[in-house]
Amino acid sequence: MGKKILVCGGAGYIGSQMVRQLVEGGYEPVVFDNLSQGHAEAVPDVPLVRGDLLDEAALADVFAAHDFDAVYHFAALIAVGESVVAPDLYYRNNVVGALNLLDAMRRASVDRFVFSSTAAVYGNPLTDLIAEDHPQNPINPYGASKRMMEQVLADYGKAFGIRSVVFRYFNAAGADPSGEIGEAHDPETHLVPNILLAALGQRDGLDIFGDDYDTRDGTCIRDYIHVHDIASAHLAALDYMDRHDGSNVFNLGNGGGFSNREVLDAAERVTGRKIPYRIGPRREGDAGILVADSKKAKSELGWTPAYPEIETIIESAWKWHQAPKYGPFA
Repeated sequence: MGKKILVCGGAGYIGSQMVRQLVEGGYEPVVFDNLSQGHAEAVPDVPLVRGDLLDEAALADVFAAHDFDAVYHFAALIAVGESVVAPDLYYRNNVVGALNLLDAMRRASVDRFVFSSTAAVYGNPLTDLIAEDHPQNPINPYGASKRMMEQVLADYGKAFGIRSVVFRYFNAAGADPSGEIGEAHDPETHLVPNILLAALGQRDGLDIFGDDYDTRDGTCIRDYIHVHDIASAHLAALDYMDRHDGSNVFNLGNGGGFSNREVLDAAERVTGRKIPYRIGPRREGDAGILVADSKKAKSELGWTPAYPEIETIIESAWKWHQAPKYGPFA
C-alpha cells in the first residue's frame, strides 16, 4: 500500500481521528470536506481541501492534484430522525455523493475504498448479537442509504475491480485521549455528548426517547465503541485490501450493550454530577436493541478495541466537553 490517502469528511468527528492515526502511521492524508458538519480546527497540519461530494468538478480537481493510493469516506449525513423527515437530503448526499466519489476514483485509477456504514442497515434485530450475515431490513432512510451503497460497492468490485472494506459502526462515542479533538455536532443528536452537555448545564436536561421498549429497563440498548477504536480498524483495512479483492464487510462494536439509563448512570459516576432527564415518546426509526458481534473484525483484521469500557469512553468525552477547542460550545 502506498502512502497518500484521501479522507472525505476528514474534518468531522471520526474523520479527524482517522487523519491523526494516518499521520502517526506514516501516511500522507489529504482532507476533503465541505465543513458543513466538520471543523477546520480539528484537522492537523495536513492539506485541507474545502469541497462537496456533489460537486463533480471539485472532486476531479482534488484527484488531478494528488496521486492517491486509497480513499476513506466519512462524509455522510447520519441523523436517523432527520432522515425520516428529509429523506431527499440523505439519498442525495449519502448515495449520489458517494457515487460521484467512486466514479472520480475510477477515472483516476484508484481502486481501494474504505466506507463508513452503520448498524442501522440491520433494522430490528432477530438475535441478541448481530453478525454480518444478519438479515438487512433498515427501518429509516439513513440505514437504507447506507445499505444501497454497500450493494453499490459489491457491484463495483465485480464490475470495476474496486476493492473495499465496509465498516458497520454501532454507536461511536468518546473523544481522543489527548483531549484535542472530540464530538462537536450542531445540532447534537448523540446520547453521550448530550448527557455531558446536560451535566455542564448547556442543556436543560437530557431527552430519553421512549421507556417502553422490550429491554431490561424499557430504554433503548446500544453497543458503544470508542472513536479511537473505530479509526484503528480503518487503519488495518489498508493492509487488508492488499490481500483481498471485492467488497468485505465488518461490524465494529464492543459486543456488549448498555441502555440509555445505564449510560446516564455511568455518566453520573464519571462526572460526579446528578444529570436531569425527561422521558419522551419513541423516536421514529429507532430499533430497541443493537449490539454487535465483532468476531470477524477481530479475527480477520487483527483488531481489538483498546477502550471497551463505557466509563472509559465517557471519561474521554468528559475531558473534551469540559474544554472543547472548537464547535458550538467552545
